[in-house]
Amino acid sequence: MLIREILDVITEGKFIMPELRKDPVLGRWVIISTERGKRPLSNGKFDMERKGGFCPFCGGNESHTPSEVLAYRSDGSAKDTQGWTLRVVPNKYPALQIEGALSREGEGIYDRMSGVGAHEVILESPDHDMTLAKMAEKDIENVFWAYRDRVLDLKKDKRFKYILIFKNEGEAAGASLEHTHSQLIALPIVPKRTSEMIAGAKAYFNYKERCVYCDIIQQEKDEGTRIIEENNHFIALAPFASRFPFESIILPKQHSAFFEEGQKQQFEQLARVLKSVLSKMDRALEIPPYNMMIHTSPFYENTAEHFHWHIEIIPKLTSLAGFEWGTGFYINPVPPEEAAQFLRQP
Repeated sequence: MLIREILDVITEGKFIMPELRKDPVLGRWVIISTERGKRPLSNGKFDMERKGGFCPFCGGNESHTPSEVLAYRSDGSAKDTQGWTLRVVPNKYPALQIEGALSREGEGIYDRMSGVGAHEVILESPDHDMTLAKMAEKDIENVFWAYRDRVLDLKKDKRFKYILIFKNEGEAAGASLEHTHSQLIALPIVPKRTSEMIAGAKAYFNYKERCVYCDIIQQEKDEGTRIIEENNHFIALAPFASRFPFESIILPKQHSAFFEEGQKQQFEQLARVLKSVLSKMDRALEIPPYNMMIHTSPFYENTAEHFHWHIEIIPKLTSLAGFEWGTGFYINPVPPEEAAQFLRQP
């Protein structure tokens, strides 16, 4: 029996509000959301739409998605109609719900809170066969502007403390539709991994009175062995302690804690370096599936001195197994120095 069929039996077709539950040992939160399990499934896997088949994300199919919350249109076309170059819509199967009050309660040693948040899909192009790597730099820049516009808007909602922007490219990376898109989830809590990154950066700053990411950039520029691409404003690296083959990170050279504070010249050059990195991966790794995440500062924490926003790109070339799950250690068969050199090759 498929997950969707099991959920239909359990919920009897009723909507169940998502909730967050906290692990009392590790302190991490998980989202319990039956709506996510109702996405179309086929043989236990997400069913990717194929060429010639129906795609709700293609231009002309606007009526098959929730109403847009943002769109870039050059022809003056009406909302929720064809003519857009980029479009943002609420996720039809959201992990969290925008409606409702944020409530917290205890249950013995356990903590839970209502699953309030925002879950949106950024449709990066109306063209079904387009990919982020193939898009023009100006169109990629517009994707970053859309991210910024949505973060600034959702930031006004005091229920939300953190926003993660991410992209799952390819079925192996978790995408349920192959049409190029990315996603945004606004959370009422700061994720544990984000808190750990910020705590590590703060500890380094308290000891050396410098940003650890700025020091990483300087050392990598001095050594040069792990640089994949750079321009005046950004540098792309294979991290020294890469967990996965060809894992990459893009950092602004000028210290900044908040992605949404980016300006036009920065987004222009960010589009250029991202297109270059993804094109190198497509060429060297034969168009791999990948996950991309933007790590930025939480809304209400004083991180300006010690945290440095960045983009993480992880090609899906290996799978986690028992050792990784059981220990938290990662086994990477490709040294980052070799990965960077391989990607730099013309």
